[in-house]
Amino acid sequence: MRALGEADDSLLFAAAETFGRQGYAATSVDEVARLAGVGRGAVHHRYGTKSALFRSALVFRQRRLAERFVSASSVRIGWDALRAGCAVMLDAYRDAGVRRMLLIDGPAVLGPEQLRAVEDAYVGDLLRRGLQQATGDRDVEARLSVLRGALAEAGLLLARDPAALGALEREIESLLDAFQRNPAPA
Repeated sequence: MRALGEADDSLLFAAAETFGRQGYAATSVDEVARLAGVGRGAVHHRYGTKSALFRSALVFRQRRLAERFVSASSVRIGWDALRAGCAVMLDAYRDAGVRRMLLIDGPAVLGPEQLRAVEDAYVGDLLRRGLQQATGDRDVEARLSVLRGALAEAGLLLARDPAALGALEREIESLLDAFQRNPAPA
């Protein structure tokens, strides 16, 4: 068994995979520790509670998603960059584990305020900055809320109907087109 180091993402990877696959209620800290190759005591010492481990695993997922978002959008500018980031979000929601953690268990385990704080530190901030850069407007909160809601609902629809991806991509594109054609009132 190996020690749990500061930079050890293997535990968070194992936690994210297990929470995503089984859900929060069915996941045990013992199982996550075993999969990561560390002792249960090390997990409890570092995270304290199962919900704190879940929060850290959710941050891990958000960080990974933000990295993909930046990679896809960084070679583009303005609306094209935002479109690329939204495409990454839709693609991520095709993964049942991502959907479960971010859209189902996240709000239930952490509560909406804590979940929003985690999102805002990663993908939410990227969406906000993308809208600000595309529109040239600092006040994008209403549009950000609509876009976040559309992406989350798209993720939930993908859970019920994976074949809806193409239609969802077109609808998100239509939403962004409407934002682009209609600047926010000053």
